[in-house]
Amino acid sequence: MRIALFSDIHANLPALDACLKSIEEQKTDAIYCLGDLVGYNIWPNEVINEIRKRGIPTIAGNYDQGIGLMSDECGCAYKTEPEKDMGKISISFTNSIVKPEERKYLRTLPAHIKVEFQLNNDKLNLLLVHGSPRKINEYLFEDREEKSLYRIMEQADADIMCFGHTHKPYYRILPTEQTENPHYRHAINIGSVGKPKDNNPKGCYVILTINPESSITNKDAVQVEFIRFDYDVEKAAKAVEDSPLPNEYADMLRKGY
Repeated sequence: MRIALFSDIHANLPALDACLKSIEEQKTDAIYCLGDLVGYNIWPNEVINEIRKRGIPTIAGNYDQGIGLMSDECGCAYKTEPEKDMGKISISFTNSIVKPEERKYLRTLPAHIKVEFQLNNDKLNLLLVHGSPRKINEYLFEDREEKSLYRIMEQADADIMCFGHTHKPYYRILPTEQTENPHYRHAINIGSVGKPKDNNPKGCYVILTINPESSITNKDAVQVEFIRFDYDVEKAAKAVEDSPLPNEYADMLRKGY
């Protein structure tokens, strides 16, 4: 089974359109969205309605949760005062333009999705979260200590865990310390469609392949492919500059940071 996973669109409709077109060309068997549909750009309603129209199973991101509750807090870990000030402008602007029906949709999004596969006499649990299983806005960066990341997955009963939130894609295979009957876990950050932060302005999504032979005891149980795609970055950046949003967000789109 080939599964497409994408996240962190952040109201960037040109990026979402390009992402969905690329996914269609991949001829996948299933598709999931890991949240943060809104914030930082001018098309939150259009993005929400495109996801709804296609019936794509979607979980809530921290920004979706904040806007769904009409909060002035998005749960973002801004590090500097200028970042905090820009963030306040972004969530205020997004709250001002999201329509009632779209807000209701955001409020009802599930916190996570679990898909259980029955393969080769053992279960293979795929867990989809936004930040982490513990908290919607927890950042799981690539340099997270191996034992810590393994423990998070073990406690959530996740053999494969896909997540977003950091906007920086990576894939790590986490083995147990035991040599007999090893249990491998797969941690996959799927990157960002509409606001990449890995110094690459191209959007990113993942195709996860689960084979008939996949097993928790097999290190190569799954295949993970990161797909980078072009979209009209300048259109998205210009939309920011023509809005009340800070121009810095346009620069971030152009440079991917």
